[in-house]
Amino acid sequence: MAARPGGHNLAVMNGPKEKVLTLDTMNACVKRVEYAVRGPIVLRALELEQELRQGVKKPFTEVLALCVHPDLLNSPDFPEDAKRRAESILQACGGHSLGAYSNSSGIQPIREHVAQYIQRRDGGIPADPNNIFLSTGASDAIVTVLKLLVAGEGRCRTGVLIPIPQYPLYSAALAELNAVQVDYYLDEDRAWALDVAELRRALCQARGHCRPRALCIINPGNPTGQVQTRECIEAVIRFAFEEQLFLMADEVYQDNVYAEGSQFHSFKKVLMEMGPPYSTQQELASFHSISKGYMGECGLRGGYVEVVNMDPAVQQQMQKMMSVRLCPPLPGQAVLDMVVSPPEPSDPSFTQFQAEKQAVLADLAAKAKLTEKVFNAVPGIRCNPVQGAMYSFPRIELPPRAIQRAKELGLAPDMFFCLRLLEETGICVVPGSGFGQREGTYHFRMTILPAAEKLRPLLEKLSQFHAKFTREYS
Repeated sequence: MAARPGGHNLAVMNGPKEKVLTLDTMNACVKRVEYAVRGPIVLRALELEQELRQGVKKPFTEVLALCVHPDLLNSPDFPEDAKRRAESILQACGGHSLGAYSNSSGIQPIREHVAQYIQRRDGGIPADPNNIFLSTGASDAIVTVLKLLVAGEGRCRTGVLIPIPQYPLYSAALAELNAVQVDYYLDEDRAWALDVAELRRALCQARGHCRPRALCIINPGNPTGQVQTRECIEAVIRFAFEEQLFLMADEVYQDNVYAEGSQFHSFKKVLMEMGPPYSTQQELASFHSISKGYMGECGLRGGYVEVVNMDPAVQQQMQKMMSVRLCPPLPGQAVLDMVVSPPEPSDPSFTQFQAEKQAVLADLAAKAKLTEKVFNAVPGIRCNPVQGAMYSFPRIELPPRAIQRAKELGLAPDMFFCLRLLEETGICVVPGSGFGQREGTYHFRMTILPAAEKLRPLLEKLSQFHAKFTREYS
């Protein structure tokens, strides 16, 4: 899968690689942003507060705060380890309340817990809390990194490679930032595999009209549900290094891996294990969220980004951009702390936590297999294995008359199908055209989240509608 480097690429391999993101090449608008209420004075005050906690002597003794002690801590209805966790989180909050602001990068002990989680996940590879920024879900952090990358005009405008099909956050953010969307296609015939040859095709084609600077990977995939192999991730890292691209790894579904033989490998872990020059020079931002996995707390808006090998001056600019938003919601930060620092085997709540987590993931795995099985038994519908994430993305055949009717109505053919499906059955799925797809193919995205007793009849009802729709327009 890895391509042979050309002359330019050999030069890159033999010497220090220039960073994609520097103060000179980053978005100039970001450098002009000022936000005094979260500026260097406040940042230094937070540093001083941390030094005081560590016992460093100062000519003052404390930062005053109003303490709030929630009544639930006195309730007998909660296990003691849950109470200790709540108390520790509140102790780290200004005023000991989730209603207060926090450090713009997030509550420091929670950032430290995130670093410990990453280190455990990646087999002991260290993670630095100072390289971790908590965020309002992963989406906010993704947009922040994109803002740093976007620069230039005309043929020098920033291009960003994104997978097709893709999660529409990327196309929407790039449009809003006036960046160039560079599409690379996943291979549906190989279970939505990522091919470096396709990355190279997209990159070479884009260089004629923009300046590609970043490569986005969604693993496990949304909407396609594929899980990248380690070999594939290594090839992608080599490609990004050779072509001087900033890597963005969207890993919010890392807990959702179902297919036998599939395993989640973080880009950070693979990058570090590849060793120099990759581990010391390749720029990477990886994202995680409380919205997916076994948690599904999407309304509480919590997540994080870890940056690796980012220019320190650019990292300061990133800190400034996050300070403009004051801070991520504290309830979301608290849930993130529970996700990255779950109960230990000695804790009273451990048994219940493990049982609930395993039940959720086992249920999702069963529904992933059921979805694939039911759809693939229907003529005109083909569904790749749902290896991970929370969606199936089946391909549907549509009769020429249906395609013609959709054009008459000014609709994409799969949008026409999905609208008719909704009107006649009440089933809501998202047309593939909203995610991107190869010309002449049609899909829809359907979640595997409905309760098992509802999912089978729903799948059968959808399959029956497709057969009826096909007869009507044949």
